[in-house]
Amino acid sequence: MVERNYEPPANWMEWEKRYFTSYDSLICEMMGFLQSQLMDTRPGLALGFIALISLSVPMATAMMFFHFSEMFKTALDGLPGLN
Repeated sequence: MVERNYEPPANWMEWEKRYFTSYDSLICEMMGFLQSQLMDTRPGLALGFIALISLSVPMATAMMFFHFSEMFKTALDGLPGLN
């Protein structure tokens, strides 16, 4: 069995040191709250949110790729001898 050091590192901020020991219980409590809220939600609304998130992440990625490619093309247009 692996032993864990329950003392936080000295370079951490005070709020990190306070929550270090109770991190697991806080996460479990938050996940329980989220699960209870989702169980009380209508299935259609929950599926709508899932669809919205699953469509918005690829769209945002595509938009970022488009903008980065435009910035790259603009940067290359400024270099001499590539036209």
